[in-house]
Amino acid sequence: MTADSSVESHASAKLSLERLKSRADFLRAQKGRRQSMPGLTLETCPSPEHIAGRPLLRVGFTASRKVGNAVKRNRAKRRLRAAAAAILPLSGRAAHDYVLVARTATLSRPFADLSLDLRTALAAAHAALDRGVVAKHPGPKHAGPKQEGGTT
Repeated sequence: MTADSSVESHASAKLSLERLKSRADFLRAQKGRRQSMPGLTLETCPSPEHIAGRPLLRVGFTASRKVGNAVKRNRAKRRLRAAAAAILPLSGRAAHDYVLVARTATLSRPFADLSLDLRTALAAAHAALDRGVVAKHPGPKHAGPKQEGGTT
């Protein structure tokens, strides 16, 4: 088996998708690599150690109120789920978590362009993870209220 054939077999292997459901998983992905595209924002990070050995990837979907009312947010998430189901099993990486964040353009963007956005975001995020680049996005705007020195 040559290096080329192992790459081909990895690319042709379909991974199973599992849904991210807990808030902690979404927050951990948010601290990872973020890649913004016109139709979506992709957040990704390696999976926690206890599931990293399994050949699956986990994916979550979110849409803020900026996208629109509940009907529009649900439609945006359905479009993201369809794109993820078609692309992530072939282009995603095992033992990685992905969060797809809807943008206002998610609703009106042609599905082919939305799929291309996801492929491009995946390639850029994977390249950055391979280089060891940490997240480029800023942290919280403030650390919270200042604590006084004494206890009550």
